Amino acid sequence: MTPAALTVAALSLDLGPTRLVDGIGFSVAPGEVMALVGESGCGKSVTAQAIMRLLPDAIRQTGGQVRLGEEDLTALPERAMQAIRGRRLSMIFQEPQAALDPLDTIGAQIAEALRQPLSRVRAEVRRMLEDVGISDPERRIDQHPFELSGGMCQRVMIATALIARPAVLIADEPTTALDVTIQAQILDLLRRLAIERRTAVVLITHDMGVVADIADRVCVMYAGRIAEAGPVAEIFAAPMHPYTALLLASIPRLSDVPKSPLAVIAGQVPAPGEYGPGCRFANRCPRAEPRCATTTPPLLAAGQGREIACFAPLADRRAP
Repeated sequence: MTPAALTVAALSLDLGPTRLVDGIGFSVAPGEVMALVGESGCGKSVTAQAIMRLLPDAIRQTGGQVRLGEEDLTALPERAMQAIRGRRLSMIFQEPQAALDPLDTIGAQIAEALRQPLSRVRAEVRRMLEDVGISDPERRIDQHPFELSGGMCQRVMIATALIARPAVLIADEPTTALDVTIQAQILDLLRRLAIERRTAVVLITHDMGVVADIADRVCVMYAGRIAEAGPVAEIFAAPMHPYTALLLASIPRLSDVPKSPLAVIAGQVPAPGEYGPGCRFANRCPRAEPRCATTTPPLLAAGQGREIACFAPLADRRAP
């Protein structure tokens, strides 16, 4: 079995007295794409920030470990962590045009990831621009971000994140601001580079369609906890957690009758300060039992590489 490139174990994150992320865990192997999916506010992006050790001052890691290979990142001093970011562990942020420096050339910004001036690594930067599909790289290398389209800026961000050949790449909603055609190209690019470079990719998204396109495995988060995890093909074919099943049912399909109502999940995601003692999906779940409101279901193995946290799973393989 291939050792994990990244392992997150029992990670808990608190904002004052409020727990935002509650004991989540997952691992990603080299060359694998693992999607962390869920509704806005479920804790996906703050988990990515915790992995990078870039949490806002108000949020504290109060439990768990993050290991890069065999190295515990949570135990490292900040100076050592600075040497790891951008080299062994990289991140692609949302809104590429906002993340890039408008006053510097894209070549200089990519070279910065190598801790070298562009003059020394120009050929390497040019090859990286070619690898991410940017045409005429010799000209683009000296342009500024405002001279490029949103899709090109996202490719520049990917080039910057991958030029040092990191073991792990975190992509936080990398296609949110892009149109559908460019989104497909960026997803294909990420998938290809992950395989070619044996880079483990953690894809943060709320879009189950994106998960189906690119991911090997998926962790479905709800209100700061993992509800279900496993291979994408297995979970899409037969979701076991009611929340996962309802998420998949809400995806529009070409076979749907035109103008028919979209499927929705009744109720709202509770705010972190409103979490009760039991399953956080209980008040929206069509299969909830009395104990669901008072007892937290543990995340347990369910066969075929799957895990589920539910007292009333869809064991009969039918949607609720």
